[in-house]
Amino acid sequence: MLLAGCGGGGRTQIRIVGSSTVYPFTTAVAEQFKRKWQDFPAPIVESTGTGGGIKLLCAGLGSQFPDAANASRRIKKSEVEDCASHGVKGLIELQVGIDGLVMAQSRQANFPGLTERDVYLALAANPFGRGPNRARTWKDVNPALPDIRIEVIGPPPTSGTRDSFNELYMLKGCNSEPAMKALKKSDEGRHKQICEKVREDGAFVEGGENDNLIVQKIAANPRALGVFGYSFVEENGDRVKGLPLNGVEPSYDNIASGAFPASRPLYLYVKAQHVPAVRGMREFLAEFARESTWGRRGYLSRKGLVASPDPVRRAGETVARSLAVMDVGALT
Repeated sequence: MLLAGCGGGGRTQIRIVGSSTVYPFTTAVAEQFKRKWQDFPAPIVESTGTGGGIKLLCAGLGSQFPDAANASRRIKKSEVEDCASHGVKGLIELQVGIDGLVMAQSRQANFPGLTERDVYLALAANPFGRGPNRARTWKDVNPALPDIRIEVIGPPPTSGTRDSFNELYMLKGCNSEPAMKALKKSDEGRHKQICEKVREDGAFVEGGENDNLIVQKIAANPRALGVFGYSFVEENGDRVKGLPLNGVEPSYDNIASGAFPASRPLYLYVKAQHVPAVRGMREFLAEFARESTWGRRGYLSRKGLVASPDPVRRAGETVARSLAVMDVGALT
C-alpha cells in the first residue's frame, strides 16, 4: 500500500530520522531486515539529531514525513502535543537499549577520571551563579587534574545527547552545591540557566550531529576530550577510550547494572498511523524487538548497544506485536 502524500505521490519504503547515537543500531536492523525480507525496499535511516528528528516526525502525516524517529532521550510532553497539533495522534514507543554517555579521550592521552562537579566547573558559563567562568585549565578546576587547557568537543543543542549531557553531567555537578538545590525550588528558570548554559569562549566546541566526527577529532588531538555514547567508544576502541566517572569505568557491565552514573535509555518512536500504510513496518518492528537483535547476545550488542533489562525487553516485544500506542500521561 502506498502512503499518500500531499503533492509527493506515495512512498513504499520505511523512513527513519533522529538520534546519531541510535543511528548505527537502527541501520544494522535495517540491513538485517532487508536480508530477511527481500520483497521490501531497504529502509532509509537518517541522522538528524533527536530534537530535529522528533520535530520532523511530528510535522504531519503523509509520504513527505518520516515514519519513525530514533531518540537518545525520552520524548517530551511538549513534543507529543506538537505531534497532536499536526494530526499525529498515537506513537509507539520502544526502549531499544541502554547507552552510557561517556567523556572520552585519545588512546595516546592519559587524562584521569572526572566527577560531574569537575565537568560543570570546567564548562559552565556562570558556575554556581558567581560570575563568568575564568578557569583555563583542568588544574584550575581541580588541583588533582592536569595542567591542560580545557577543550571539550560535544553535541549541539538539537541533539538528544546534549539533553542527556545537561541532565547527567551539568545538572548533577551544579546540584553538588546545596545553594543550587535551594535555587531550583525558588526560581527554576534561573537554576536552569546557571546549571545548563555552557561557556562560549572556546572551552566547549560543538561537534555537530555526527558523533564519528567527534571521535576523529579527539583521536587526532590527545589534549581534547569528547562527549558521545559508549557504543562509539566500543566501535573505535583502537583510537579512543572512555574516562571513569566518579571512579567508575564506562563498561558494558557497569552501564547495564546502572553502576556507571551517566547511563541513559535509548528509544525508537513510530507513527502508529503510518504502520498500516507503509509496507514492512510491522516486520521491521518485529525484527527490532527480537531477542536475537536487542538481547544480551543479540547482534546489536556487538555494535556496543547495552541490552535493556529483561522485563523492559519483554514489554517491548509485546508492544511491537500489538502495536500499542504509548501512554503519554507520565511524560514531562
